[in-house]
Amino acid sequence: MNEVAIRRDWVGEAVDGRFTLLQWLGGSRRSGVFLAELLEDRSQKVAIKLIPADTVDAEAHIAAWARTKALSHPHLMRLIHTGRCQIDAVPLLYVATEYADEALSQILPERPLTPSETGEMLEAVLDALSYLHGNGFVHGHLKPANIMAVVDQLKLSSDSLQVAGEPGRQFPAPSVYDAPEVAAGTISQAADVWSLGVTLVEALTQHPPVWDGMADGKPVVPESIPQPFAAIAQECLQHDPARRCTLSDVKARLAPSPSLAVPAGKPQKTASARLRVPAIVTAAFVLIAVIAVLLLRSRQTQPSQPTEQQPTSAISAPPAQSPTVPPAQPPAAPPAQLSAEPPPQSPVTPSVESPAESQALSPSAPPAQLLVPETQANKGATVKGEVAQRVLPDVPRKASATIRGTAKVGIRVAVDTSGNVSNAALDSPGSSRYFSNLALQAARQWRFKPAQVGGQAVSSQWILEFQFRQSGTEVAPVQVSP
Repeated sequence: MNEVAIRRDWVGEAVDGRFTLLQWLGGSRRSGVFLAELLEDRSQKVAIKLIPADTVDAEAHIAAWARTKALSHPHLMRLIHTGRCQIDAVPLLYVATEYADEALSQILPERPLTPSETGEMLEAVLDALSYLHGNGFVHGHLKPANIMAVVDQLKLSSDSLQVAGEPGRQFPAPSVYDAPEVAAGTISQAADVWSLGVTLVEALTQHPPVWDGMADGKPVVPESIPQPFAAIAQECLQHDPARRCTLSDVKARLAPSPSLAVPAGKPQKTASARLRVPAIVTAAFVLIAVIAVLLLRSRQTQPSQPTEQQPTSAISAPPAQSPTVPPAQPPAAPPAQLSAEPPPQSPVTPSVESPAESQALSPSAPPAQLLVPETQANKGATVKGEVAQRVLPDVPRKASATIRGTAKVGIRVAVDTSGNVSNAALDSPGSSRYFSNLALQAARQWRFKPAQVGGQAVSSQWILEFQFRQSGTEVAPVQVSP
């Protein structure tokens, strides 16, 4: 095989009369990956992987891609097209997939994942692997570089899947992510579990576990890794494939919620304690708001007594200072309002904290709004919402130094009746994926005073225009509905 067949300077070349190569993204001895666009629709960007067509396993690649195209899963990269082509008279095979905004391997050199982010990453990977294994496939290359973010969804690469039980295609020498049996040519679903254990350790420590590949011992799982992740990694990294845990075992260990995990060897004054207290405070805020609503409604039935309207900002004291309610009218807050938490969303990228965690760590988030007594003046009136909490992106100095002028990014957010952001999406992404991701992460953490129609809180839509400059970042919020 010609090891220099895939060249960076092919940018600008056409592939199979369908795609134009725009940018070199990376490669190895055996392949090269480019950013490309469809010739008939330049707005659609894809990632194209090129490999030499004169290898002994070329037909195996074509057959595997054909089977992979029939797969469909929200956490699996979609294959758009495959085929053969020539560039500079070099015969090539190519596969075009969705274009990822970011890979986990780009995040880890900067920082490790938090336990909450790791839990979200694991859930997405487990779902995808379970789907693949259930359909008779093995991923075979699970590692941070192949765990990617496409808009707001974590996805596994799908360009190198293999059918379980079939002879493996030729690949480079086994890496730290490959199970011991891979060196002998054995590709199994248990090998994916090993790779999951290595990836889990690296996600939390920024480094794969230490292991002498020639020995029979297990890789060393650092004591600093919190539970249940430490136990999961240890069970994944068993030298004997038969002794490794299954994907179902990993899911069972994650069931208690990884975001409440306690680091091994440390007193239990960690994430779980930090999360429980704000949760209690938040529940108390909601209870106070409900009590105030019932109290106002009861006073509306007594015309001879003036109604005192308390401003929302007044409800900021600890639970011990909650207003006293007459015993004759004990308020009964609906259980759903006291225990409901926003459902966890799929992460945008591994570096994005989930909205659920952001809310739990922000006891100052605004409580449910008080209902204003309906009068002729406000009956049917629409009251615009207000921004209650702004969150600016944390832009590293090196990144801000690259800005020339102003980099603008528009984020459209949906705000629910409690003032929380229920969804955030790019409205005008601008020219930089990096700054678009920073803006998207920050927008998910904003809080609002809900808009009202006829005295009732309603959902709304906002556009947050982030303006990145070397001197700092500003945001211009505009409510676009109702």
